[in-house]
Amino acid sequence: MNHPEPVLEMYNYHSWANGVIIDRLNELPQHIYHKEIQSGFSSVSKVLSHIYLTDYAWFDIISGKSMDEAMACSNQSREEVEKKSIEEMKKIFVDLYDRNKAILSTEDTDKVIVVDNPYAGLLETSISESVLHVVTHGSYHRGNIATMLRQMGHTSVMQDFGLYLYSK
Repeated sequence: MNHPEPVLEMYNYHSWANGVIIDRLNELPQHIYHKEIQSGFSSVSKVLSHIYLTDYAWFDIISGKSMDEAMACSNQSREEVEKKSIEEMKKIFVDLYDRNKAILSTEDTDKVIVVDNPYAGLLETSISESVLHVVTHGSYHRGNIATMLRQMGHTSVMQDFGLYLYSK
């Protein structure tokens, strides 16, 4: 059995898990996606957009942009991304995975990068640790989506790492 590098496998899981939750959202009544509710985020669309924009920003950082530049780009796109339909989100996520996997295929994941976080200061970390941050960040917020769906009377879907391993 061929096992990809662990960090790449975790990113593949992240891609898969986001796809699973997007597919679940596609099964629900359309209005659920943008419906305003009382939660940590005001709508599921805002949570999913946050996952997307954060992924985009972190891979910009991995590619050499400063955190300030990456966050500015992300913030510029926020309103446009939040307005997209779930079908449009599925497409831009697939495009993002292709972009990010191409980046990972050309980078040494042990390479050290320095992140200058405007809120927390300098952090010396590796590309692989940054990717793991992206993955755990996504898992956390997919949990937010699951909770929000429950609040609206709908079920979510399993998307944990173990299930991913079985699905391959």
